[in-house]
Amino acid sequence: MSLRSDGRQWGSVAKFFHWIVALGILGNGIWGLLMTGMAPSMSKISIYALHKSIGLTVLALFALRLAWRLYDGAPPDEPMPRWQRVVAHLTHALLYAFILAMPLSGWLFNSLHGYPLQWFKLFNLPALAAKNDDLSHLAGEVHEWLFYLLLLVLAGHVGAALKHHFFERDNVLRRMLPFARVRQSKTTSGELT
Repeated sequence: MSLRSDGRQWGSVAKFFHWIVALGILGNGIWGLLMTGMAPSMSKISIYALHKSIGLTVLALFALRLAWRLYDGAPPDEPMPRWQRVVAHLTHALLYAFILAMPLSGWLFNSLHGYPLQWFKLFNLPALAAKNDDLSHLAGEVHEWLFYLLLLVLAGHVGAALKHHFFERDNVLRRMLPFARVRQSKTTSGELT
């Protein structure tokens, strides 16, 4: 498998970024929802610190993913009706916006609370805003709702990929699976490519 994407499928670097960011977001999001119900304790503070560090890591990996995408490009879309292509591109744009907004909103929430933000206790990051108790509650709500909206868009993304895989029997999903082989596909004129 090539590191770079080609005319048929995504390269291994793009696949790595896709899956590691997806796992990081889902795992850290579920972790975040579970930790809010914990009783106040020193372990809760440690768990929050880990959640923040993972969120910052996802943000850094996403930035690397965007840089790689600009360098590497993307394989051409699989043949599909125009409306599906438009919805797919809109869904990807929304996913990218939410993936960026999630950790930034968490960083802002942390800043408005006046807490220091450390990355795995190695170094501190600057605050995005001054402490503001009135806005911190709103920022926390926004952070949580962004996760729910991200899950909603992600459900559509996964559902469409599964529809293409099982019903259309095309390569939409296979092109992004780590070890899948791309099938011969039909072009819009019905010829094999």
